[in-house]
Amino acid sequence: MAEQITSEACVLPNMPTLPSQADDIGHDIGRYLEYHLGRFLGCNNIYLFEAMSYTVRDRIMSDWRNTWCLYRRNGIRKAHYLSLEYLIGRSLGNHLHNLDIEAPVDEALKRFAISLEEVEEVEPDAGLGNGGLGRLAACFLDSCATLGLPVTGYGLRYEYGMFHQHIENGYQVEDPDHWMRDGHPWEVERPEYTQRVRFGGHTEHFTDPRGRNLVRWAGTDDVLAVPYDVPVTGYRNRIVNTLRLWSASATDEFDLHDFNAGDYADAVASKNRAENITMVLYPNDSNENGKELRLRQQYFLSSASLQDAFRQWADQPLSAFPEGNIFQLNDTHPSIAIAEMMRILLDDPDKRLPWDQAWDITSRCMAYTNHTLLPEALERWPVRLFEQLLPRPLEIIYEINARFLSQVRQRWPGDNDRVRRMSLIEEGPEPQIRMAWLAIVGSSSVNGVAALHSELLKAGLFKDFYEMWPQKFNNKTNGVTPRRWLSMANPELAQLLTEKLGDGWQADLDRLTAMRPWAENGDVEFQARWRQIRYNNKQRLAELVKHYTGVTFNPSALFDIQVKRIHEYKRQLLNALHVIHLYNRIRNGDTEDWVNRCVLIGGKAAPGYQRAKEIIKLINNIASVVNNDPAVGDRLKVVFLPNYGVSKMMKICPAADLSEQISTAGKEASGTGNMKFMMNGAITIGTYDGANIEIMEAVGEDNFFLFGLRAEEVEALRGNYNPQAYIDRDQDLAKILWLLENDHFSGVEPGLFRGILDALKSPHDPWMTLADFRSYVDAQRRVEQAWRDEQCWTRMSIRNCAASGNFSTDRTISEYNNDIWQLTPVTAAFDNADST
Repeated sequence: MAEQITSEACVLPNMPTLPSQADDIGHDIGRYLEYHLGRFLGCNNIYLFEAMSYTVRDRIMSDWRNTWCLYRRNGIRKAHYLSLEYLIGRSLGNHLHNLDIEAPVDEALKRFAISLEEVEEVEPDAGLGNGGLGRLAACFLDSCATLGLPVTGYGLRYEYGMFHQHIENGYQVEDPDHWMRDGHPWEVERPEYTQRVRFGGHTEHFTDPRGRNLVRWAGTDDVLAVPYDVPVTGYRNRIVNTLRLWSASATDEFDLHDFNAGDYADAVASKNRAENITMVLYPNDSNENGKELRLRQQYFLSSASLQDAFRQWADQPLSAFPEGNIFQLNDTHPSIAIAEMMRILLDDPDKRLPWDQAWDITSRCMAYTNHTLLPEALERWPVRLFEQLLPRPLEIIYEINARFLSQVRQRWPGDNDRVRRMSLIEEGPEPQIRMAWLAIVGSSSVNGVAALHSELLKAGLFKDFYEMWPQKFNNKTNGVTPRRWLSMANPELAQLLTEKLGDGWQADLDRLTAMRPWAENGDVEFQARWRQIRYNNKQRLAELVKHYTGVTFNPSALFDIQVKRIHEYKRQLLNALHVIHLYNRIRNGDTEDWVNRCVLIGGKAAPGYQRAKEIIKLINNIASVVNNDPAVGDRLKVVFLPNYGVSKMMKICPAADLSEQISTAGKEASGTGNMKFMMNGAITIGTYDGANIEIMEAVGEDNFFLFGLRAEEVEALRGNYNPQAYIDRDQDLAKILWLLENDHFSGVEPGLFRGILDALKSPHDPWMTLADFRSYVDAQRRVEQAWRDEQCWTRMSIRNCAASGNFSTDRTISEYNNDIWQLTPVTAAFDNADST
């Protein structure tokens, strides 16, 4: 049962009387603008955004405080979500939507001669995350607050995001993403909860007067973790959860002696070294310094967050800690938290528990989510780096490993190969710590993020561990929050849904299934409005594309979209080959029953990932040739949209007709972009991979364009893959590769794409791009056939949206809670007069 808690400057003259809420909001904006920011009407819009943000934050604070007070009550079990990234995007619109005050805010802003949309556009995307992992974490926090679950998110307060991407001569160029340049009005600093995190030093073993063998971590180079809290509002329920972000600070600002001696660099060296930890999201780890910084970030997050949780538990018995707390590790990055919790329980002077009791508490508190099927993507750290940075956690990992391998030997006597495979330490010239193995051994729950992904983990990557602990493994298919990705991103469609379904579907997405009859029974009026809404959304995206690329998209064309991190397994390269195939068809006069198509590709390549950068260059070169060929005209347009992020996606996903989800089968853990597109009525062309499978099962195979090898077929082909055979029997493919080999798309840079061609033709290509080419082209032909029948495509679009209820993070989080967290939802009941 849920618990309850109770409890004239800058104003233009002669303004008409506003509704009371809008009047109050307008007054507060003016007050903040003049008295807090020292600005007046006519100032830069950034100051109106800040004044607006402070005004909205004021309307959050009382509920935030009351929610926090409720969670502090004894007996309230809490979850702590540890993630190295949160891709939260812009916050202003999200809070207005959840508080249901968009209309009065828009009305209030009229007195400042500016629209709400103009103010919202000023806010930068928060540079706290990069890809799907971070966006999933943000969606999860939204659903936790909406469901009234006592969950705190823990992350790092990066000064700079990953990077701002722009394109020069077709190449990705990385610029600093100083997203906090103008401050972050949503955060509240909490210096009173600062924690101290240790690095380096050495360990000292000693015996205390009670005869206990203890360890002291001494001579450390400490860094302060200062918390900044960001509110997470639930959807119209007055619950406000917290995202706590840690900022690194030196224990001493600078060495006054060195400074006075004129050695200014050394005087601030320790300060700079400490603050580097939270300076940049995901530093390039292709060099030794980058690796060290990444490990520092992971331990800094884990240590500060665990210390904070124990601080809140202060006066309660440690033996009951697992009954009151659960930690969800979002991928392998924070898995060092297992060793760190053991260190706290074993070494802290006010704890010093025996090993068995400490391990029992730790293993009952931890739960691990895996997000990858790529072995190379699992965290491995050199033992020597741990010896240098984290000597005490390393000792604990050694002890965990010794005790664990003793269990393995007892279970499988004489199976030394299994012992070697399951060891937390991977032997070799450079011994490595397998952090995913640590996460499995130290957690009570291990979950994948889509049905196929979870099965492949059990059958492949984690097979040995599944055989030992089958009860630990479970699946939690990912989702996306419908508040941001449908209600906010697609307001016209949201209005139509509210008219037809009534309000409240935003927090109960299963109600969308009621739309299905409007597709099947030929509701002409509804379908016409559906098409008009989609056309309007496509016009808005066309304006965005024109602004950033100079290319004109025709909203009447098929909008074919692939936006995601640039990686070979996601196969943007397969999409590019199909674009060349379409180009060849036009050049050869094969245009009967032609479907005009606008292809949009977007995403960032990791700074150290050279092949991904080459793929971006190839896409841009193809676009340059296609868009400037008069023979092509409006039949085909291609763009690479720079600096893809959350705010751009909010305009992209409502406008997509075709959603490209074309990863090599067995490589995509889940995907969430596929869900955002489906929720807005796009139709998926995809492989039998990740959450594509569950999307197809939900909507029906007739409303999904399936192609390609399945995961088991990919594995069966491995070792016998002969890409030349596919080229020899497919003239279309041969013509595409001939153009690439003869530098048709790189005339002034001969041989530029030789590396890509060699990879495609290699029998060792793990992504088997050429094996799926013909199936992909055939599926694209089916797309064209369906698109030519306007009513058919409209029905397919409506069916996709109607079937998307299962892909809400509200469902995902409910499953986490029912199966792992076991939290009691809370509700907030306050006097209505206090809600403004």
